[in-house]
Amino acid sequence: RSYSSPETEGQLLNSFAQYFGDSLGSKIKRMPLIEESVLPGDPLLTLPVVIIGNGPSGICLSYLLSGYRPYLSPEAVHPNPVLHTKLEEARHLSIVDQDLEYLSEGLEGRSSNPVAVLFDTLLHPDADFGYDYPPILHWKLEQHHYIPHIVLGKGPPGGAWHSMEGSMLTISFGDWMELPGLAFKEWAANKRRNIKSGRVMPEEIACYYKHYVKVMGLQKNFRDNVYITSVSRLYRGTDDEDESQLNENISTQCLQMEMEEGQKSLIKRNWEVRGYQRAADGSHVPFCLFAENVALATGTFDSPGRLQVEGEDFPFVLHSMSDFGAAISKGKLRGKADPVLIVGAGLTAADAVLCAYNNNIPVIHVFRRRVTDTSLIFKQLPKTLYPEYHKVYHMMCTQSHSVDSSLHSAYTSFPEHNVLSFKPEMKCVLQSASGLKKILKFSVALVLIGSHPNLFFLKDQGHGIGHHANQPITCKGNPIEIDPYTYECTKEANLFALGPLVGDNFVRFLKGGALGITRCLAIRQKKKHELIESRDGGGDGVP
Repeated sequence: RSYSSPETEGQLLNSFAQYFGDSLGSKIKRMPLIEESVLPGDPLLTLPVVIIGNGPSGICLSYLLSGYRPYLSPEAVHPNPVLHTKLEEARHLSIVDQDLEYLSEGLEGRSSNPVAVLFDTLLHPDADFGYDYPPILHWKLEQHHYIPHIVLGKGPPGGAWHSMEGSMLTISFGDWMELPGLAFKEWAANKRRNIKSGRVMPEEIACYYKHYVKVMGLQKNFRDNVYITSVSRLYRGTDDEDESQLNENISTQCLQMEMEEGQKSLIKRNWEVRGYQRAADGSHVPFCLFAENVALATGTFDSPGRLQVEGEDFPFVLHSMSDFGAAISKGKLRGKADPVLIVGAGLTAADAVLCAYNNNIPVIHVFRRRVTDTSLIFKQLPKTLYPEYHKVYHMMCTQSHSVDSSLHSAYTSFPEHNVLSFKPEMKCVLQSASGLKKILKFSVALVLIGSHPNLFFLKDQGHGIGHHANQPITCKGNPIEIDPYTYECTKEANLFALGPLVGDNFVRFLKGGALGITRCLAIRQKKKHELIESRDGGGDGVP
């Protein structure tokens, strides 16, 4: 890590204090930093919530933590009569203040997380049946519900959407990408953006998310160009408490009451968050925060999936659409006689095929599955809405190497083939399902087999918090194991996760995580206030 001067670090932390001073008041703690690389006496913040990741997951969580509350709209009728009856029972309460387990019982949808299905059907009733019903919720800003927090992200608000290939359309409709309280269509109309169809380009979504943070007044909670280097749990108890006691959220032993200027603090220091902010001159400004709760909202675009084969580190083997697009724009593939080798059968690989096809670059397309495999994503997309992807799928089926002994000039698919190795002379060794090996020449290889989150800043890179112990976190195979209604990690108290990290890849469903986390933290905050009042009042509360 390249650190700048301690004075600069102090300036950064002071800027945190300026932003949060009004809302935190005496809850901001000023303590010496605890590593030898920084000077004692520098200010340090202790925050109720630190959110890591500023994509749609982090933005939506910030929106709810800022005090925005969803209520059932007057005259609103949900098409599900059972759910509507439940909503009518507590119409006067915000959804955050209701029993999410009770409301979500019996609902079905395209997420395995029940609160995600609940919130989605409130915001997009019967969307999976093709209906375009308006949300049955309206939003109120109730500032007394504000929970101080900070959102840390590597780039501007919007996360990975700012780095996605700009020429491709999103899979989801624009309406499904929107966040609560700001309809995407209204935003597009006000910006005079010409949205020709329901699907939009990633750059439009990235602009929408960035504008959303501004128009909703969330800017004070966000820090850009921030890189996290470690998130570690602090066990500051003086007794030899076992883990179950340490994880107790509101017990007398764990609610650490500290005095500062005569004020009692409600914030427990559970986590130390370290990192640096990249300054305009490229220098690194380090910081250290204490947090009671940490929410992981990093998504899964950090680490591209790798084949783990010989030769994969050669410079002509790429792992991202952005690198491929850069190679095309720089003219590196112009006039090349050998085709591009594309590995993968997902939508990103299909995007790469389309990109090459539209630039008159021949393609060899290699993937492990059969073209008739029902789990292929193309099988789940209606032809009328996704004609370009069905064009790729049609080529995958009809322009296979087995159809003609000679390779097709523009595109040739190799279903049920694995890559064994890449050779320095730009050759690739393939193996078919029957064991037959082939050697093909190519100009550049593009491996697009998904991506994984990079949780290197957690203990053991987060391998201990998934459904399968001691394995890397992946969106499909091993998401973070959470309580289905609070989104708190079942194996690590006061650590929350939402979005792709818990299996919700679509923006439609990640909003449920923000709802679950906000309700959990609001309940705990209320309990702590009640405990403080019972102690101060000297009544029958906890001694």
